Amino acid sequence: MRLTRFTDVALRVLMRLAVAEAGDPPTTREVAAAMRVPYTHTAKVVARLQHLDLLDARRGRGGGLTLTATGRAASIGSLVRELEGAEEVVECEGDTPCPLRSGCRLRGALRQAQEAFYAYLDPITVTDLVASPTGPLLLGIGSGPPPD
Repeated sequence: MRLTRFTDVALRVLMRLAVAEAGDPPTTREVAAAMRVPYTHTAKVVARLQHLDLLDARRGRGGGLTLTATGRAASIGSLVRELEGAEEVVECEGDTPCPLRSGCRLRGALRQAQEAFYAYLDPITVTDLVASPTGPLLLGIGSGPPPD
């Protein structure tokens, strides 16, 4: 199973915000630069995470991004499920349906493996992900120009 770039960026944004200093919330541009992700992509991720009540985004002077209490305690498994959607690992129907679809055991086995993947991530929170050594590493990441 492979996560989409959107989910990858969302997890990295949440992790970065989890270690941000309370008095100086980073902007979307600053997070994009630190994570080396295009600003436009980061802005879409931030909008979705804000909609899910995982972060607050304030505009203007004194604004920036802050992680909510919900965001700190968010289950990584639940978050990945939400961001990835309910798609199957394999496409059995589609334009050229698989000839084995009526009696295939592969689809069920892959669905169980996918659920095991999520179940493993369920007890892990954003706060867990930024425990040492990750948190200090995130704080030390310099911000260069974001990719275009």
